[in-house]
Amino acid sequence: MSKKVLHIISSTRGTDSYTIKMGNLIVDKITESEPAVSVDVLDLSKKLFPHLSQDQINGFFTPPEHRTPELAEAIRMSDEAVAQIQEADYIVIGVPMYNFSITSGLKAYLDHIARAKVTFQYSESGSEGLLKGKKAFIAGGSAGLFTAGPNKPFDFAIPYLTHFLSFIGITDVTIFRVEGTAIPGMEEMALNNAIQNIEKAFTKTMA
Repeated sequence: MSKKVLHIISSTRGTDSYTIKMGNLIVDKITESEPAVSVDVLDLSKKLFPHLSQDQINGFFTPPEHRTPELAEAIRMSDEAVAQIQEADYIVIGVPMYNFSITSGLKAYLDHIARAKVTFQYSESGSEGLLKGKKAFIAGGSAGLFTAGPNKPFDFAIPYLTHFLSFIGITDVTIFRVEGTAIPGMEEMALNNAIQNIEKAFTKTMA
């Protein structure tokens, strides 16, 4: 059976987006190593997930056999998103930093796939993620420098997302970054460095 890639786009900048360019390269590298892989693209700038409503919360916590047609319809989009990520073997997520965090579109999507007893569960020993055996790649982008220096404590994007993925069971996560894109003289170098890091990582993996 062929493996599946889910490429999640959260940038609103289209072809100008650095994280989309990086995500596309990561997907290309995966398909080079596994030619039979299929790719599903989820563009959150086009497919908008709503903020959670009371009907959706009620639908999440109502057993399927007891859901009314209205509750089932309220969580239909969430059910489809959960099924999509459950089927994926590789998840590639473009994560531009907006105001020190992830985009609101990506946050809304994450709220729809965080489903108790579906993607995570609690036991006496604590929480357990249920989406195990998957590999995620994060393509992060920021106008400033956040991997080191005075801005490092204010990166609420990548650390949040990696923790969320771990919470739902995805612990094998590789992070690539393009940063400093708004700093004069760094834009081209930042993207080139990110591309080189992706190339090197997959060359090592495939060697």
